[in-house]
Amino acid sequence: MTPTLVRQHSSHARATPHVDLRARARDWSEIQERMLVPLYEAVHERLDVGGGTRVLGLGCGSGLALLMAASRGAAVTGVDSRSPQLLALARQRLLPGTFESPEPPEAWGTRARGDAARIVEGSPEDAADPSTPAFTLVTAFEPIGCLAGDSEGLGELLARATPLAARGAAVVLAGWGPPERCATTSVLRVASKLADPLRGAGSWRPALRDDLEEVAQRTGLRPDGSGRVACPFGYADVGSAVRGLLSTGLFDAAVAATDQEQVDKELTEALHPHRRPDGTVWMPNVFRYLIARVP
Repeated sequence: MTPTLVRQHSSHARATPHVDLRARARDWSEIQERMLVPLYEAVHERLDVGGGTRVLGLGCGSGLALLMAASRGAAVTGVDSRSPQLLALARQRLLPGTFESPEPPEAWGTRARGDAARIVEGSPEDAADPSTPAFTLVTAFEPIGCLAGDSEGLGELLARATPLAARGAAVVLAGWGPPERCATTSVLRVASKLADPLRGAGSWRPALRDDLEEVAQRTGLRPDGSGRVACPFGYADVGSAVRGLLSTGLFDAAVAATDQEQVDKELTEALHPHRRPDGTVWMPNVFRYLIARVP
């Protein structure tokens, strides 16, 4: 995830010193992002995403959720202000003929047509296109509920994005499930333990039950259903797990307060209880999503 990981926190743009941003973006797209595929699939299925759906993906990152929506026939627009490296990967996936795509064609179905996909670097307002109909679905798939201040940042982003959506359009928010249902919580506590307690936003915190509902209420959206989805985090080995988790940005405050070597060491130790006899790492998790409507 995450990942997952920008609009409300430091995940990719405010990287810690000496981070190779291109390598981090690649780790996210190749290792971590796919952990949230069950969440994307559940939302797309529930909302019957397909031809006629116009999706605005907020914080789209490297664009896997948009690619999956496009494979169902949706017209997709992704917007992100975090990382040119992530957006370059999104363009590779969604704009065939412009770049060599890292995704095998058989992996995600029909590739997006060039005229049905847009990737925009900037704010939601930059994604506005007066020549096209309003968006019928707005997604904010980056899960909130792990960093102090992330719900406030998401609310600000939605306030800027919802004017671009049609009346009654669905807005999907995502968040971590209850800590007791997320095995990764024990690993994420490393971020809290090592981070400078004087830092505010960017410090890890446990997810709260009503995080998503409170954001929707503050933004003036009308809740219209919710769900929980199992999204286990599975890795080939501990090294891959460390790389994937670091790519979310959830450990940036810890690295800034200590150093990369210390964070790597403690993260590796925290992962050992989740290592299986064959060397793989497996952590069951539950994520929540909330569907709200534009009034």
